[in-house]
Amino acid sequence: MAEPRLIRDYLDALATRLPAPDVEELADGLTSTYDQYLHTGLEPDAAARGAIAEFGDPDTITAAFAAAAPGRRAARTLLATGPFVGATWALLLITARACTWPVPTAARIAFPLCLATAISLLIYAAKSDGYRRARTAALGGALAVITLDAALLTTLVLTAPAALWPITAAASASASAARLTYAARALPTLLAH
Repeated sequence: MAEPRLIRDYLDALATRLPAPDVEELADGLTSTYDQYLHTGLEPDAAARGAIAEFGDPDTITAAFAAAAPGRRAARTLLATGPFVGATWALLLITARACTWPVPTAARIAFPLCLATAISLLIYAAKSDGYRRARTAALGGALAVITLDAALLTTLVLTAPAALWPITAAASASASAARLTYAARALPTLLAH
């Protein structure tokens, strides 16, 4: 038996907002619910309306998926670790008088721009109610974090004076390496859909 147009339209609306495997899973559940309503004696259109009402409108479903989205989780984790990692770097850069290091002007401009981009994308991902928007923003934010942490670690190794406080440098490097590793491990999940 062909599914009613109401169900096809509903699934089409979800397909524009959610990954295909999730829509397929929802379609299976929706079809089962629709069949149950048919078996209770409802006409096809009434059964379709009942099944859709039971599932909720596409906005509600999308918001529920977005709330549990890997992009939002990754963004929130990276935002939560940001102040600690930033504080270790601030302590290192201030105490080591990084303003005297031989860092090109372009890098001095690029670091804060990359940081601002990462923070903006991660905040957007953490607050987004759209599944795909959260994933895309989290992916961009994670890539910006990876770029920033890798650049900071590289700059530390290549330009920091030898008299740098070893404990402060180790803390900054360790914090960035841990965050970089987390962001890199989150990438396959963010790219999967």
